[in-house]
Amino acid sequence: MSFKKILETWRHPSILLFSIGVSSVGSWVYFIALNLIVLDITGSAIAVSGLYIIRALSTVFTNIWSGSVIDRLNKKYLMIVLNIFQTLLIVLLPFFSSLNFIYCMVFFITIASSMYHITSMTYITKLMPAEQRKRFNSLRSLLDSGAFLTGPAIAGMLFTIGTPNMAIYANAIALFLSVLITLWMPNIESSEQLAGISDRRLSVKLLTDDWKLVIRFSRKYSYIMIVYFLFSVMIVMMTATDSLEAAFATQVLSLSAGEYGVLVSIAGAGVLVGSLTNTIIVEKVPTSWLIGTGSLITAGGYMVLTCSNTFVIASVGCFVLAFATAFANTGFYTFYQNNIPVDLMGRIGSIYGLVEAFLIIVATAIFGVASEVVAIRFIVVLGSSIMLLVASILFICTIQSSKTKYYSAVFTNLKEE
Repeated sequence: MSFKKILETWRHPSILLFSIGVSSVGSWVYFIALNLIVLDITGSAIAVSGLYIIRALSTVFTNIWSGSVIDRLNKKYLMIVLNIFQTLLIVLLPFFSSLNFIYCMVFFITIASSMYHITSMTYITKLMPAEQRKRFNSLRSLLDSGAFLTGPAIAGMLFTIGTPNMAIYANAIALFLSVLITLWMPNIESSEQLAGISDRRLSVKLLTDDWKLVIRFSRKYSYIMIVYFLFSVMIVMMTATDSLEAAFATQVLSLSAGEYGVLVSIAGAGVLVGSLTNTIIVEKVPTSWLIGTGSLITAGGYMVLTCSNTFVIASVGCFVLAFATAFANTGFYTFYQNNIPVDLMGRIGSIYGLVEAFLIIVATAIFGVASEVVAIRFIVVLGSSIMLLVASILFICTIQSSKTKYYSAVFTNLKEE
């Protein structure tokens, strides 16, 4: 392919990637700043933990109905409206000193953020030809890892020269910049294309019908949804185990705050190296192996970390698990885009996202309470063991030769029933 052809093919995806990168960095800056603002107002670590609970509850609330809305609206304009809505709320956030008001604002900001994530996935799937999706997802993973490293660094710099409020405004600017970039993106849907599914008002009956539609699809294409669910369980166990990471590092491994900071930096390096490696080899590795092997190595990294007794071994575990997540995420996103019908993607993503968010709340609460009753090491090792079991099942499911068609770019556009 000539350079001119490559440039033309990747013009809009490059603009979209830039928009995603700006938004991701801004999100990191915003949430770190928000943590400090709440801590400064209340002086309570529990109040900061409340932010995580509010975000999770908001996701659960949103995902009950958001997919039905997303699938029936123009994706480009919905992305623009959601980002503008987030921008306005974030600009207003520093003017509130009441914790209840801040929680309320975070609740609505998270609603917009959750809807934006699902909407952007649908938009990306419609925009990108099937043969380019794996490369795009690997580049997106690289941008996410870059945001993971640069976001906190930018936040720290802004805290040094200003205040957490300055960081909040920086995120608002980043989101508004993302809006301007999105305006340059093509409109991939016409009113005629949406007419068939957008002629019904949001109601309990509509939501019920949509849930039934997702259930029918899940039954008919059970293999696709089993892979989806297993990967979601991996995310749940990773989140629940991560919730005890700081306590495990400081109380069990007896690491100082500085050593724990280095451990987090090593994980960041693992994400970056993994993402860079992923972009180089992604076209040579089948999607099925990206999901299966990436998940299995990630779970193995968690086992090394949670079974470690020294800083060196814990560092190896952190690096390995962070390194492998880039491969697993790229494989899963590609599998999802190639096998979920774009006309159903909003509803399937929101409903399964609801299940995932609910399981995250339950698992994190159970792990937190259990860590007060039994040894923290036992809980994190148990979590890693469950994760390894799920990853092993996922690996077996994905590498079966009889399922090869599900990992081919041509196996797409399944029909809703």
